[in-house]
Amino acid sequence: MHEEEYVRRAEAAKARLYRTSLLYLGGEAAAVDAVDEAVYRGLRACRKLRQEAYFDTWLTRILINVCNAELRRRKRELAMEQLPETAAEEFDALPLKDAIRRLPQQLREVVVLRYFTGLTLAETARTLGVPPGTVSTRQRRALALLRLELSEED
Repeated sequence: MHEEEYVRRAEAAKARLYRTSLLYLGGEAAAVDAVDEAVYRGLRACRKLRQEAYFDTWLTRILINVCNAELRRRKRELAMEQLPETAAEEFDALPLKDAIRRLPQQLREVVVLRYFTGLTLAETARTLGVPPGTVSTRQRRALALLRLELSEED
């Protein structure tokens, strides 16, 4: 893939990538940084893309890797310092967002990609590198956990 084509397609995908990273990371600044980093990494590797038909899933996978690296960095950072008690009050209190953030990573990935990014089951499977049946199972499990958790809050 040529750089000009990459730039055109990456610009078209930025809004979807931003929504995905916002759900992963929770903050606007971190989401914008993650999208920028993913687009940059994609640009550096765009000539290695074998099938241009999978551009969106390829770039989404790069974004997920960037988001996961940021989450790992945050976890190390938090382990070194204690959060003040008021931090829980400042945290975004939307029940669905909180419930999604509390899901295990594998289940959260499926929910974000399927329902907030709009990928199909097959595209989600390709993005995550797992069989479609695994995506379907994770999706059912995630929805059941969300349903249970959100019904408990009522």
